[in-house]
Amino acid sequence: MTDSRETILAVRNLKVSFSTPDGTVEAVKGIDLDVKAGETLAVVGESGSGKSQTMMGIMGLLAGNGTVTGSAKYRGQELVGLPLKALNHVRGEKITMIFQEPMTSLDPLYTIGRQIAEPIVHHRGGTFKQARTRVLELLELVGIPEPKRRIDSYPHELSGGQRQRVMIAMALANDPDILIADEPTTALDVTIQAQILDLLNSLQAKFGMAVVLITHDLGIVRHFASRVAVMRRGEVVETGATTNIFERPQADYTKLLLAAEPRGRKEPPANTAPIVLEGANVAVDYATGGGLFGSSAGVFRAVDGVSIRLREGQTIGIVGESGSGKSTLGRALLRLIPSSGRYRFGATNISDFSRSAMRPLRRQLQLVFQDPYGSLSPRQTVGEIVTEGLYVHEPQLSRAERDKRAIEALKEVGLDPAARNRYPHEFSGGQRQRIAIARAIILKPKVVILDEPTSALDRSVQGQVIDLLRALQKANGLSYIFISHDLSVIKAMSDYVVVMKNGRIVEEGDTDAIFEAPRESYTQTLMSAAFTA
Repeated sequence: MTDSRETILAVRNLKVSFSTPDGTVEAVKGIDLDVKAGETLAVVGESGSGKSQTMMGIMGLLAGNGTVTGSAKYRGQELVGLPLKALNHVRGEKITMIFQEPMTSLDPLYTIGRQIAEPIVHHRGGTFKQARTRVLELLELVGIPEPKRRIDSYPHELSGGQRQRVMIAMALANDPDILIADEPTTALDVTIQAQILDLLNSLQAKFGMAVVLITHDLGIVRHFASRVAVMRRGEVVETGATTNIFERPQADYTKLLLAAEPRGRKEPPANTAPIVLEGANVAVDYATGGGLFGSSAGVFRAVDGVSIRLREGQTIGIVGESGSGKSTLGRALLRLIPSSGRYRFGATNISDFSRSAMRPLRRQLQLVFQDPYGSLSPRQTVGEIVTEGLYVHEPQLSRAERDKRAIEALKEVGLDPAARNRYPHEFSGGQRQRIAIARAIILKPKVVILDEPTSALDRSVQGQVIDLLRALQKANGLSYIFISHDLSVIKAMSDYVVVMKNGRIVEEGDTDAIFEAPRESYTQTLMSAAFTA
């Protein structure tokens, strides 16, 4: 069936390149793309595919070393090469853009009301005071509670979801024809993600605008897009109606992306498997207030009476929204932060162990973080990073023996041993996460706590890391606690699921039971909010 809607943005032979010390990098290699009135076009692909740079090039927002050529016509008006003054009449009014992380897009020094009013004043004239009525309308439209109070709030006083709503309000200020949403929900919890996407959907229906959704999340694409363009290495490899792309993909790369969704399950351990790590009635308190400005001190309970038992070879998935206490619980179980409760590692009661008493056990209890780049020292080679723990736990090893162990660990995580002489910045996100995993497993641990280890990765890379973690678990008899807000990853990795909210467990049970028949309303909300391809 042919889409008869008018094409309002026609992109032809668009190229984006960047001048670097190592020569010219071609980010977008002559693509064609159409955006039709009122549609949602999803542009999908892995990091580095050129999807964001395509839109930045069209909008004239490239970095100083970037160049765009070709054609991008909005309702017949050429945007490429358009003088800045004329381009400013289009962007911010006819074509607007919202970004992945609103905190980096909002000015911390100005109230949200002032920032939403700015495009209104710029394009429509008048004063900021006169624009206030329109700003209040927009805040109400995007679902910000108590808009009359919030209009004078600063970005840091809002939650992540509220800040994204402010960005949407700013983009809608002048009733745009096209809204470009660049990974608008990646940094958000699954329930907030669903709210933001539902909001965009309703606003699109209300105003009839076209939405260009840039994302690597195929679950979102399937639920919200009418048409899809798949990009790889700066080229469009396939376009088509969403149903056709998902049910009858033509390009090999599209098939690879679809196959990369987390699938399969591991065999759970027997109920008689020994318990390797246990926390009973765990509680973690943080002091609040009492700072420079004289606010009264108080206590915030981040984890409140949680009990958990991890068996040999088991993976427990811990899910919940930001602030639910799941990461804090993981650190408490490893005795990395002050907490109360009873703790056992195997047969050993470690409840009263000091930091020095815990040190010999650290090799058995390892932690892998969400952002491998932030947890890997840029000044150390990969070999130095991976063998760092050996200096503490096996100081008798010679340099040659440490190097041999590094080679073995890198091979085990699927990396070329020659990588040990390179630095973290020379690797992709997925490769850096493999390095972080190698650093953990080189010590032959019994328990690994994985804190959002795949959330910063593309879907295809996520799948590779999940397969790797499963293989390592099977080969080494590892026990995992897997912390994530991505339910498709939790389902693929876990034998048992713990659902947390406000520091407490609201529901727990075998993975199948939690996903197929959740009892608690909060768990049901989480499940219904998850978009799985």
